Amino acid sequence: MIFVHLGRLLAWALLILGTMRAASGFYVASIPDVAAWEAANRRYFGSGTSGEAIDKGLAYAAIGIVIGVLVHIASKKDV
Repeated sequence: MIFVHLGRLLAWALLILGTMRAASGFYVASIPDVAAWEAANRRYFGSGTSGEAIDKGLAYAAIGIVIGVLVHIASKKDV
């Protein structure tokens, strides 16, 4: 039963953090000034670009959804 709770926590964390990373990627991608865009990329994403951050964020969110569905299936009890 503890694995179900840990899985649920992991699923929510991946979903929330992935969504936040994708949203920050979209925000940085919308910066019109090239110098400010490059500075924001270095500050928030390290060596990656905003497109890579969006891709990774959406992948993390998708993995969180899959884990959440699996945890939901695992927590069902047969009657």
